[in-house]
Amino acid sequence: MDNIPHHIKIASDIFLIFIIKTMKKSHRPITRVKNSEPKAGSPDWVIWAAWADRITFEDIKKKTGKSESEVIKIMRKSLKPSSFKLWRKRAKNQSIKHGKIFEISRKEIRRKLKKNDYI
Repeated sequence: MDNIPHHIKIASDIFLIFIIKTMKKSHRPITRVKNSEPKAGSPDWVIWAAWADRITFEDIKKKTGKSESEVIKIMRKSLKPSSFKLWRKRAKNQSIKHGKIFEISRKEIRRKLKKNDYI
């Protein structure tokens, strides 16, 4: 590849860009996201948000109006029993799912770091 002159590399790049631009949309490769975000407000979005680590129950309530207990009911109804148990265990253990608990734990860690008690 290093033996190819620079102007030929540029010409081949331009040719590839031309081919991609003139290609029919149906023939273009599609970039797929593993877990793309569903439309907000749909039950699928609630399930997606409940599984996401960084979205708190408070955020879900702001966007959809569904409380934590309603989210739990949706998850129980939509997931297999084993998946629901895994999610419940994960949501309980992750303090970030509850915004207030997360803020309290962050303040506690900061306080300990200032006193050098943390480590």
